[in-house]
This record gives sequence, structure tokens and C-alpha cells, in this order.
Amino acid sequence: MSGHSKWSTIKRKKGAADSKRGKLFTKAIKEIMVAARFGGGDINANPRLRTAVNEAKAENMPKENIERAIKKGTGELEGVNYEELTYEGYGPGGVAMMLEVLTDNKNRTVADVRHILSKYNGSLGEAGCVSWMFAKKGLISIDRSGVDEDRLIEVALDAGALDVKDTSKEFDVTTNPSNFEAVKKVIDEAGFKSNYAEVTMVPQSTVRLTGKEAEQMLKIMESLEDSDDVQKVYANFDIADEEMERLSA
Repeated sequence: MSGHSKWSTIKRKKGAADSKRGKLFTKAIKEIMVAARFGGGDINANPRLRTAVNEAKAENMPKENIERAIKKGTGELEGVNYEELTYEGYGPGGVAMMLEVLTDNKNRTVADVRHILSKYNGSLGEAGCVSWMFAKKGLISIDRSGVDEDRLIEVALDAGALDVKDTSKEFDVTTNPSNFEAVKKVIDEAGFKSNYAEVTMVPQSTVRLTGKEAEQMLKIMESLEDSDDVQKVYANFDIADEEMERLSA
């Protein structure tokens, strides 16, 4: 699993404080609004909205908040129009980074992102500078302890997964974005518990970080997570599990 995915899993396991949960709700509401604006308010006919609603539910967002966000997106209630942007750049050690942004003030957002990256030895790059290093895929990571590998491979591949890889602590199931939900449903129903499950940008290769560069990278991730405008961060860093646990504490 790539660095940003492992980091997200660690943060989720540690649990979110109330202030962090408020930011998660803000990001989820914005994504629901934009998804509804472009694809309509019917989750059965709008895959992006369905994914956004499922992620909001996973964070225990109240049903009424979700419904209100959908109505703001479709125009039934007054709401802010957010612009979708993708920024590309570099972290410490030459780590490739992609940021998905929803903002009502592009100038403010790009200044904030540039400041965060430069503060921790990173930089904002030109469009297309790193996007070629990533491929959009569904990723489902399952704790390997107690898992029957042959059974998991059989279930996942029969459901349409692209591949199942054995890492040191997990099995990573990759899918096409279009059948991610179907594959995850079959895996869940077969009794396999996932630590991480999202449609994400999977890097072709990773950059190993240790020491100060690892610490700077996780500070970038933390700071970008605190930004209301940054929805998703993808990065091809690789930090040893033990070091990441220590630095994320």
C-alpha cells in the first residue's frame, strides 16, 4: 500500500478528535454538493454521489446533513459553488504529490498549498509534472492476520478484481474504478474486513523516506488534511510502518 494510504489507515485507527471530525464533515459535504451538482441527486444513478455518501456515512455523518448537502448541490437549497482543481508538486526527497481541491477562492487555496509545501521542503509544480506517475484504481487493503490467502484471491478475482498482492502486513486488492463498489461488496460479504477501501490514485513506484524527510512528509500530510479546501492527497512516499506509527503518534 502506498504511503498516503498507510497514513490514512493509521490516522483512522487512532480515531479523530472533534475538531478533526468537523473538518472531515466539511470536506464530505463539499464533495456531496459537487457530485450532486454535476450528476444529479439520485445516488443510484450517480456513482460519484453514491461514493461520497458512503464515505460520509462511514464517518458517521447524520442523515439530515447528507440530505441537506445533496439539496444544496442540486439547487433545491442555496449553497456555495465550488471549483474543482488538481494541483501537482513534490514533497521532500522528490516525492510526487497530487492534490484534489474544492474551493470558492482559487487564489487563497493555491497560496495556502504553496505555503504548506515550501514550509516542509516541498514545492508546487506545473500541471502534468507528476500525474503520469499515478493510475486511478480501486484499492482495498485487508489485514493479512488470520486471512485465508487462497480464499481471498478466489473471491476477489471472481468478483472482477485486477490483482491481489501480499505485502508485509496486508493484502492489497486492486480494481478498476468502475467495479470497485461491486468487488468491495463481495469481499465484505465473504467476511474479509478491510482497513482501507477507496478509489484512489495508485503510484507506479514509491520513494523511500526516513528520518527528517519522513517527518517533513507527514507534517505536509497533516497540514494539508487541516486545509478545508484540500479534499484528497495522493503521494508516492514509502515510510516503514514502525517509523510512520511513531511519527503519527
